Amino acid sequence: MVSSVNMASLDVIVDKLVVLWRIPAVRQKFPWSFLLISIAGSVLKELELVPQTYFSSSKNALNVYFVKVSWGWTLLLLTPFLLLSNASFNRSVSFLARRLLSLVVATAVWYVCTETFFYIEDVTGSCYENSLKVDYKDFTSKAVCRRAGFHWVGYDISGHSFILAYSALFIMEEIAPMSSLNTTSLSGLPRKVLSLLYIALNLIMIIWVWMFTCTSVYFHDPSHKFLGTICALLGWYLTYRVWYLKPMSPGLPPQRHPKEQKPHA
Repeated sequence: MVSSVNMASLDVIVDKLVVLWRIPAVRQKFPWSFLLISIAGSVLKELELVPQTYFSSSKNALNVYFVKVSWGWTLLLLTPFLLLSNASFNRSVSFLARRLLSLVVATAVWYVCTETFFYIEDVTGSCYENSLKVDYKDFTSKAVCRRAGFHWVGYDISGHSFILAYSALFIMEEIAPMSSLNTTSLSGLPRKVLSLLYIALNLIMIIWVWMFTCTSVYFHDPSHKFLGTICALLGWYLTYRVWYLKPMSPGLPPQRHPKEQKPHA
């Protein structure tokens, strides 16, 4: 009895989330909202219109336990969801392996971008002790400088702006199958796990958007945040709006259940 009530409650939450994501304007405008938040947040920061709060400290719990390992959280929740949801459409090993490649591609995008950001900060920066430049040839990178107890100043493209926007967009695309998946056709445990993962992914997306907003109003220079956001949008657009439409790609997430498709004449 309790189990059936819990499942019914999950179904209600899932249905409400599905209805939200089925609204075309939500999916269409969600990516570009990051650009708007980044620009608006930067203006508010430069004008010093936002008061200091718990989230203006980088030691806040969401930053320490979620944002610092955001890609890990994204993969931890999205990998089992992708397998369960996509298997409900097609259980062939080749199809699932192909779809899992989207996780590999996204991880490659994350790695290349973040390493590029680190490299740019290293080659454009210098090591300082307080406000005085440290003229030691050994201090050629941020890591070495900070280990010595000094401060590195370079062009610091916002990794937070990039990873939070990119993770949210990645999740948005990969949870799309729920909009056309009839979960009531699934057996008890897979249905419950899939519903819980779907709710968790929506919750983690809310955290990413909130922390992206906090980054925009409290941290980094405007151009640092703008470039980080642009990189996230490019990473998402070039994969899900360009490459994944091609045959030689991981492909887009399935959008329609086979049983709902009309038979060919």
